[in-house]
Amino acid sequence: MLIVVVVVGLLYALPNLYGEDPAVQVTGARGSAASEQTLVQIQNALQQDNIQSKSIALENGAIMARFANTDVQLRAREAIIKVLGENYVVALNLAPATPKWLSMLAAEPMKLGLDLRGGVHFLMEVDMDTALGKLQEQNTDGLRSDLRDKGIPYTNVRKIDNYGVEIRFRDAAARDDAVSYLTTRHRELVIDSSGSNALRAVMSDERLREAREYAVQQNINILRNRVNQLGVAEPLVQRQGSDRIVVELPGIQDTARAKEILGATATLEFRLVNTSVDATAAASGRVPGDSEVKSTRDGQPVVLYKRIILTGDHITDSTSSMDEYNQPQVNISLDSAGGNTMSNFTRDNIGKPMASLFVEYKDSGKKEANGRAILEKQEEVINIANIQSRLGNSFRITGIDNPNEARQLSLLLRAGALIAPIQIVEERTIGPTMGQQNIDQGLAACLWGLVASIVFMVVYYRKFGVIATTALVANLVLIVGIMSLLPGATLTMPGIAGIVLTLAVAVDANVLINERIKEELKNGRSVQQAIHEGYKGAFSSIVDANVTTLITAIILYAVGTGSIKGFAITTAIGVMTSMFTAIVGTRAIVNLLYGGKRINKLSI
Repeated sequence: MLIVVVVVGLLYALPNLYGEDPAVQVTGARGSAASEQTLVQIQNALQQDNIQSKSIALENGAIMARFANTDVQLRAREAIIKVLGENYVVALNLAPATPKWLSMLAAEPMKLGLDLRGGVHFLMEVDMDTALGKLQEQNTDGLRSDLRDKGIPYTNVRKIDNYGVEIRFRDAAARDDAVSYLTTRHRELVIDSSGSNALRAVMSDERLREAREYAVQQNINILRNRVNQLGVAEPLVQRQGSDRIVVELPGIQDTARAKEILGATATLEFRLVNTSVDATAAASGRVPGDSEVKSTRDGQPVVLYKRIILTGDHITDSTSSMDEYNQPQVNISLDSAGGNTMSNFTRDNIGKPMASLFVEYKDSGKKEANGRAILEKQEEVINIANIQSRLGNSFRITGIDNPNEARQLSLLLRAGALIAPIQIVEERTIGPTMGQQNIDQGLAACLWGLVASIVFMVVYYRKFGVIATTALVANLVLIVGIMSLLPGATLTMPGIAGIVLTLAVAVDANVLINERIKEELKNGRSVQQAIHEGYKGAFSSIVDANVTTLITAIILYAVGTGSIKGFAITTAIGVMTSMFTAIVGTRAIVNLLYGGKRINKLSI
């Protein structure tokens, strides 16, 4: 069992010896996608500039080109950008150089944090005003719709402070009817009378708190999905404070391109087209209060009702394909709530045109007084179609120019629509040189700690010290192997500190066992009895000491964040492997050397 465990640990620790190749990763931006044709373009561009690559491959919609060193990597990136232009995201990356035979066994190197691998760190703030403004818009539409359904006449609806709504009526009687009716239907709103003939509806504190919480959590999930979909390896996306999100992209060195990856905040809005306004009035902007003018990609004005039928929040899946006329289309699937909304709306509006409005938030290049980037909302009508029948949970969008755009749009929609725009309030780039320096220092600390422990054990305990040293080396191999196997574990600088600490502490168990054996020999026990009693007597002390350390590591992992978690993971793994190697490993070697033999003296 011991041999099998050590061999498996060594096998999965091996990939860490091969390091990483400097690489350039190419993925498609909106309107394009990496393909075999893109691959040929990149190969030709590198040949023209006499840039040698280790390999170039197209995998999962992204092209990864590997190079011998960072100088060649930077030259290659410039050459690729020159050929591909702005239609692709060209990012610097680091790709594992693991041999194929190890990759076939699912053996991969440990995932390294930003402080070891380099990369980019963003601190993002969720725009709560926009999130709550959307909710205010939904409340306004809901109240207006309920009053129409009940037949209660009103004269004016307007938004007020604190994300509330004010509705005016012709008289107090209609207002009172509305208050009593709406109060029962909107439990999350505080509805009361205002003045002689108006009512005010504001969200309760509990509802506001829930909305803020939902906006942050949903954005975290969607950002995580989006980064995964766009091919960035091992991202870290986690909450910080009430309305901020930390995003770390290890291996990415290009901050501008990383922003592009995160900035693809696309969603769809489905709205009814107002056909009562003629083209001349639309072009000049003369439209009713319940409508607004949007443009198609050709610049043609389209008048849409302000009321949003459905947003991309309800999209559960989207795929691209070709329709019966061999034109690109995007197939949309909705959740149950979205399906019901779409079904009810289309049932009542058969024959009317409905538009698909593509909405994207991009950095405008301008900044506020406090230095934050101002996000610009870009909207484009990508499709107008008559509602021919009642739609359900699944339908399709046509009128898209090319298959690449359909594929990219489906990817963005599948990854989700941000509930509210996000702004980058802090960004840091950690270079791979600094990361390599940290790795070298960490390895040096591990090595010297290991050497000091080995020298002490061999000098003080002789042959039993050599046995303990063997267990110590096996312990290090197992820690690295398990860290490489765990899908969610990331090694950071504090994690290396945890490994150094557990290597030092691992000697304690062997010291306890060896001292107990020496004590039994002094008490007149035979050699075999002394070995047996030594392991038996030290077992409970070793377990007690390590279990308390393990509990502390679990608590650190549960309540800590970032680097503290990294320290807790390596400490917990080190404690468990040191117990195994000290108790099972050394006992197996001792039994192999002394078991069943008549021994008069121990080298201890």
